[in-house]
Amino acid sequence: MINFSEFEKKTGIVFNNKNLLTQAFTHRSYINENPALGRSHNERLEFLGDAVLELVITDYLYKKYPDSTEGELTSYRAALVNAVIISEVASECGMNEYLLLSKGESKDTGKARQYILANTFEAFVGAIYLDQGYDAAAAFIGEMLFHRTNAIVSQKLWRDSKSLVQEMAQEHENVTPSYKVISEAGPDHDKHFNVGIYFHDKLIASGKGKSKQEAEQKAALEALKINKWID
Repeated sequence: MINFSEFEKKTGIVFNNKNLLTQAFTHRSYINENPALGRSHNERLEFLGDAVLELVITDYLYKKYPDSTEGELTSYRAALVNAVIISEVASECGMNEYLLLSKGESKDTGKARQYILANTFEAFVGAIYLDQGYDAAAAFIGEMLFHRTNAIVSQKLWRDSKSLVQEMAQEHENVTPSYKVISEAGPDHDKHFNVGIYFHDKLIASGKGKSKQEAEQKAALEALKINKWID
């Protein structure tokens, strides 16, 4: 059995109801494989935590950017709470070490794990909310996410990198970028792609990801930086 006390020490959040904490890390596959435990998986907590997360982020952005339009604020929020960012934050605070997964799911470290981590983060937020209230949940979210906002806004990361690089390339180079897979590695359940972005036939930059789409976005972002089209 996983001991969550170290995780509580790391986050500084000690649960009154330890069952809520365990439930937040329990994936549906684990329950399917261990039905005799009589536990619940984390999907209801995820549903709750997603709503709390969206409200906290929305409130923060509304106050931080009083001159931004509704559309801009929506884009900022989407960039801040997408699965890639949330899974990175979940990994940084050590959630990956405490996941309760089936034997099959535990072997998958690719895109599926990314979504599991993002969902676990939301479930954990929901668990904090039930155990200690809105303010505690908001404080955790703030500590994990608010510091990322300046970079997302100043570097225009809230805009889709592929759309932005296409716009800038057409304006400055009179070319429409193209993408090609340079290499791919790993088994089917854990593929890693290296994708290049090209202006005409010239390789401008490359990016790596657990899907072609993720690798293309990273390549586009690198091209924007190389050409000094974003800071």
